[in-house]
Amino acid sequence: MEKEKYPILVVDDEESIRRLLQKELAGPGREIFIAANAAEALDMIRTHRFDVVIMDLRLPDSTDLNLLIQVRDSSPYTEVVMITGQGDINSAVDAMKLGACDFIPKPFNLDQLELVVEKAHQRARLSRENELLRHSAGSRQGATNFIGNSQAVRNIKFLIDKVAPAKVPVLITGASGVGKDVVAHAIHNQSSRAGNPLVIKNCASLQKELARSELFGHIKGSFTGASDSREGLMYYAHESSLFLDEIGDLPLEVQASLLRVLETQTYRRIGEKEERKVDIRFIFATNRNLAEAVELGQFNEAFYHRINVFNIDIPSLRERKEDLPLLVDYFLTTLSPDQSPYRMVQKAMDCVLSYHWPGNIRELRNVIERSIILAENGIITERCLPREMVITAEKSEVSITMESVEKEHIMKILNFFDGNRCKAADALGISRKTLYRKMNQYKAG
Repeated sequence: MEKEKYPILVVDDEESIRRLLQKELAGPGREIFIAANAAEALDMIRTHRFDVVIMDLRLPDSTDLNLLIQVRDSSPYTEVVMITGQGDINSAVDAMKLGACDFIPKPFNLDQLELVVEKAHQRARLSRENELLRHSAGSRQGATNFIGNSQAVRNIKFLIDKVAPAKVPVLITGASGVGKDVVAHAIHNQSSRAGNPLVIKNCASLQKELARSELFGHIKGSFTGASDSREGLMYYAHESSLFLDEIGDLPLEVQASLLRVLETQTYRRIGEKEERKVDIRFIFATNRNLAEAVELGQFNEAFYHRINVFNIDIPSLRERKEDLPLLVDYFLTTLSPDQSPYRMVQKAMDCVLSYHWPGNIRELRNVIERSIILAENGIITERCLPREMVITAEKSEVSITMESVEKEHIMKILNFFDGNRCKAADALGISRKTLYRKMNQYKAG
């Protein structure tokens, strides 16, 4: 498998040095760019993402360490290596205080140069990966199968298969806990971007004042508290997928900025003038009725129509109870410590089937996890379940029993009067209309 190339920018006003470094650093794992001055370098940094920048300490169009400061502000995760003359050691130390990772004295020791550049690349890669891990911390590896065999689940799987290869935005709707995140992971993992981590953000957790910075990033000094430059989610989701959960909680003013990204595939960090090109597949989710929110002026109408290109609506668990046995088996297997076998007795399963599951799959997972802890010898009985579930099942049984008793009584009275409904109604003490309704309900007579 071919090693992925990482980009290096060499900035020096001497052509001989540029050509020397370009030749010596060239290799199958690197792509070398060159710039003759600070202005060229900044133009290239705005349009490329460099892991390492090697720059001369003294450039004709950059005073002191100005270019270093601009590079660090413009691209915080780029590592900078300074080229210094014999009389510039003190300036090189100052450069490292400002964020340079190392310096190379002239004349070059090519073996040392190789080590310094590789070390800088590793630092840049680790910084990016650590930050990306922070933004994808909510990702559950392997949670990409939407469990179930009901018609609703088969339809959802069909929609996932169809939309995953496309680039269009996807809006996943449904009540809290139905598995919107699982569908988002499935879409990403079946797409061409699956090789890159899915970047995740719950919009409900965004502070209103910092939401724009979290999404787009900012440069140093762009607002009170911006003590240094920072990249946003757009930077980390480039060439991958960005899953924005609870999109209905995103502030209106930020919705307008995000709409622009969807329309132009460009964005700007706060305080930055230059547009950055970006390639992101957007996946959104919400438990709110966004059409209703638009009518109430609580959601940007143009943004709503742009994100609602392809909608996948997930029904609540009580609407697909036929999937419960499969889900129970799945959680008994995946939540089992040391992969020990667990089994649920039929009476406990009856309690599971009769419960209304207001918390949907998330609640079911919690119940199974609790039941495994309380199980004895791997057997889960109704005593392992929450009390409200057992009570609900008992009420359901009582209701069914009363219906069966009433049906049997009506049938006996009708038979006694040879099917005469008027006499049967009088004997039962109910109106003929009520008798007809109950006969229809019980399919009697």
